[in-house]
Amino acid sequence: MDPTVLTILLFVVLFLLLAAGMPIGFAMGLSAFLGTLLLLDANAALALLGQTAYETGLTYNLSVVPMFVLMGYIAGGAGLSESLYRACNTWLGHRRGGLALATIGGCGAFAAICGSSLATAATMAQIALPEMRRYKYDDRLATGAVAAGGTIGILIPPSVLMVIYGLLTETSISKLFLAGIVPGALTVLFFMATIAIMTRIDPKLGPPAERAPMRAKIDALGSVWGTLLLFLLVIGGLYIGIFSPTEAASIGAIGALVLGIINRRFSRALLTNSLLDTVKTTAMIFTILIGAILMNNFLILASVPNLISDWFTGLPLGKHAILMVILAMYFVLGCLLDSLAMVLLTIPIVFPIINVLGFDPVWFGIIVVMVVELGLITPPIGMNVFVIKGIARDVPLETIFRGVMPFVVAQVILILLLVAFPGIALWLPSTMSR
Repeated sequence: MDPTVLTILLFVVLFLLLAAGMPIGFAMGLSAFLGTLLLLDANAALALLGQTAYETGLTYNLSVVPMFVLMGYIAGGAGLSESLYRACNTWLGHRRGGLALATIGGCGAFAAICGSSLATAATMAQIALPEMRRYKYDDRLATGAVAAGGTIGILIPPSVLMVIYGLLTETSISKLFLAGIVPGALTVLFFMATIAIMTRIDPKLGPPAERAPMRAKIDALGSVWGTLLLFLLVIGGLYIGIFSPTEAASIGAIGALVLGIINRRFSRALLTNSLLDTVKTTAMIFTILIGAILMNNFLILASVPNLISDWFTGLPLGKHAILMVILAMYFVLGCLLDSLAMVLLTIPIVFPIINVLGFDPVWFGIIVVMVVELGLITPPIGMNVFVIKGIARDVPLETIFRGVMPFVVAQVILILLLVAFPGIALWLPSTMSR
């Protein structure tokens, strides 16, 4: 069978399996196995399956994934997310939309020690939503702010998605982390500006809460010193060159544990639950990773990346126009696929095109992460939206999707700015120690 026809058929099979409810890692793995079986033979397909699973599990650089995941779970269980939200709320809550502003600020701060959008959204939703509903916030603003704020979890380092991108493209993970800091901070500011504009147009969306006394504000800042120290330890160590990403992740997990002990929130149950949740999350990530690697191996055997690269570079378009086509493709796929699976499937195909066009791989990695963020809050998949729906069960799904739309517009504007001015992402990595 012609490899191109076989590839098209396999993607049809893949989407049918996904529509039937099969987990995406298994769906990709099964589709790739069948493709390799038809393209080569049973022995080659079985050998590739066993070798991929074995080598992926033994890849030392991938140990950074469970360590950062563990760091996030311990930080959440140790109450760091609550102290971050309280600090932001104390300073911003008295403004119009102040609780939503505090939610965005809390999400940005928690993202600095978490690395997962879903975990950030779920953690902050449980803290912020009850408070906003107590002050009669409109459900659109309340749920939209938490869902959108959660997306910052994969942009501000540490980020599991950046780790996967760095390993796939052999790009410095340390530089990717540093490149995400300024765009992450700008995302927080853009989302806050969006809330300010919304509540200025319609003050009923987010009534102000009580103004906190200065003493309470100072005390609230004092409660977040540990989180700031942990972030500076992990990212500062990478910036100076003291730690590798794997070492930084391990130190971050230990640091979160120490903060839990200092805050008197540590317990055997916290450690046990964090470890179990880390195992579950890591197993899910590695299953998707193995399935995507199998699929990518099949695509390479079928010469699909070369065909697509030749087609893109042969278009009568400038390189920035081709980039816009690629980003549009990512936006569409982000509405249909899991973010991790989308990156794993597309990067081996798209990255050679980016290299040929001469774009910086670190800059493109940040662009990809930001476009993936959009997929987390756009229908029909919108994983963050479904996380919020699971917590705010009485809020209709369409209400949450309507609530995130202003933040989608803000994110698109920021992506266009980053495309126009790459230095927004590349300045900080350019100053790091060699």
